[in-house]
Amino acid sequence: MSINYASRINKPYVKNYFPKPKYNWSKLINWDEARIYDLSQPLGIYTPPFPTYPPFKMYWIKTLPENKVQAQAIETAWHIGTHMDGPIHFDPGAPSIDMIPLDHFVGEGVIVDISDEVEDLSIYTSEMIEKKLKEHNLTIKPGDILIIHTGYHKYQWDQPTADTVRYQLMHPGPTYEFAEWCVKKQLKWTGVDAISQDHPLDTVIRRVRPDIADLFKEKYGKSVDEVMPWPKNYQVLHTYTFPRGVLHAENLGGEITKVLNKRCLIVGAPIKVEGAESAFARIFAICNGPE
Repeated sequence: MSINYASRINKPYVKNYFPKPKYNWSKLINWDEARIYDLSQPLGIYTPPFPTYPPFKMYWIKTLPENKVQAQAIETAWHIGTHMDGPIHFDPGAPSIDMIPLDHFVGEGVIVDISDEVEDLSIYTSEMIEKKLKEHNLTIKPGDILIIHTGYHKYQWDQPTADTVRYQLMHPGPTYEFAEWCVKKQLKWTGVDAISQDHPLDTVIRRVRPDIADLFKEKYGKSVDEVMPWPKNYQVLHTYTFPRGVLHAENLGGEITKVLNKRCLIVGAPIKVEGAESAFARIFAICNGPE
């Protein structure tokens, strides 16, 4: 079976929501003092996958003693480690991630710190983001990238404070309201230092870990179904935003705490794999910093 790539890239929303941008970064960065901050998490055989996904596998296929060369192979889903989700992830007729113009993954953006506002299973809102922007004299412009620092990257697998249950199942997340706001603001894409851009209970976690849903009810006094009813809220930061041109990256971390509440040039280009529904990405910010 062949894939009609032409019909996908010619979909109206691809043309309308991924326009060719104009570059003017001369006022954003003093290039003589520019620094690069890695916002990516490491990926390896110890990296836990998103629940229900298979683990990352890497193994030797050639070794020096036998083959006079070293080579490795991998087996993996894309949804592990730092990666960019693509439109085909939830729409089989949408473009694969290699079809999205490279311009869409590079641009100005802000890294907003809401870590002092959230805790396990918190719901964050556009109002919360707007409040932090105002506090730090920042604004969001059409075509910006928004990186959200929840602080939960400190629970990722390679950190001294690692807690994969909290990182994967109890991180903060938004609802339908936030998805609408992202589209209204005409963001290019968003990123988050958590395993999903969606609230964990707006994903398959609601079904496979009902005990987490019980914790949510204890916290809010209402069931998940009352607060975030399905199907409207089901993976809404995927299902609502992707067809409207707002993609996202997940599992950010690295040096993110060095660029909090700053406007930077942000790069999050996924690797170019034909037909891929998502792909690994090395995400970094370029800006003037104190170091």
